[in-house]
Amino acid sequence: MNARFPQARPRRLRRTGPMRRMVAGTRPHPADLILPVFVKEGIAEPQPVASMPGVVQHTRESLRKAAHEAAEAGVGGIMLFGIPAHKDARGSAADDPDGIVQVALRDIAGEVGEALVVMTDTCLDEYTDHGHCGLLTDTGEVDNDATLERYAAAAVAQAAAGAQMVAPSGMMDGQVAAIRAALDANGFAEIPIMAYSAKYASGFYGPFRDAAECAPRFGDRAAYQQDPAGPVGEALREVRLDLAEGADAVMVKPALAYLDILHQVRDLVDVPVAAYQVSGEYAMVEAAAANGWIDRERIIMESLIAIRRAGADLILTYWATEMARRLS
Repeated sequence: MNARFPQARPRRLRRTGPMRRMVAGTRPHPADLILPVFVKEGIAEPQPVASMPGVVQHTRESLRKAAHEAAEAGVGGIMLFGIPAHKDARGSAADDPDGIVQVALRDIAGEVGEALVVMTDTCLDEYTDHGHCGLLTDTGEVDNDATLERYAAAAVAQAAAGAQMVAPSGMMDGQVAAIRAALDANGFAEIPIMAYSAKYASGFYGPFRDAAECAPRFGDRAAYQQDPAGPVGEALREVRLDLAEGADAVMVKPALAYLDILHQVRDLVDVPVAAYQVSGEYAMVEAAAANGWIDRERIIMESLIAIRRAGADLILTYWATEMARRLS
């Protein structure tokens, strides 16, 4: 670069709003956004989540409304998390044809499926009475291989109920291959898998566990989710393994604290990359805004731009519908 001040004046391209919009290099779009939603069995009215202002546990009826609103705003997809009335050690509701997620899928998939992608979390923590993401051994450890059978069954049940994409989030070794084989064997070869490939054992998940009622009854998930201080190569290895097993898209979770990982994953792969702006990220912004400490709308937009700039093609965010309206 040869030009120097006063000839070189970078501010020329920043002087006005129209000028900044014209040269903007990062442009989030409504279709980039995926709305995570919680649907709870056996409630008559939506239940507010105290640690996530503005987020509720939906009834089947209020979920229909939320799905329609998201579709009308241009949101790209909706991700369902279910909270059953009864939980047990094997997470039986996860693959029950009459389980809450399967019922909710039948409610909304036909209504809004042409307008957005109806997706499902494929895990067991919302369904088990112990709160872990898989079946347990007699000593209380998560049994990786036995859990794969449950994930496969859940994915098939979700696809049969109308899921247009499944998203295994349990971080079990071999989960994508098990789900892909089960979907293909049951006539669902067209259903894509978005793998939670780099999911960290993060403190940012606290409010989600209130919303999904899935906090572990003992221990934690550090033995199967990734260590925040672990080697960077571990995340990339997980991504490669998931792609080799048949993943159609990959995810990094959480988003803002792992933008470096997100960027490296984007450089590595040629499939869509998603990032999950998780409950703790949401709750911190809402709490600070409620106290008047930050400009809420500005911070939300800035965070989405950062995630997009780091390499995310898709962003799961609890602000999806609100931001889709603003972006439109």
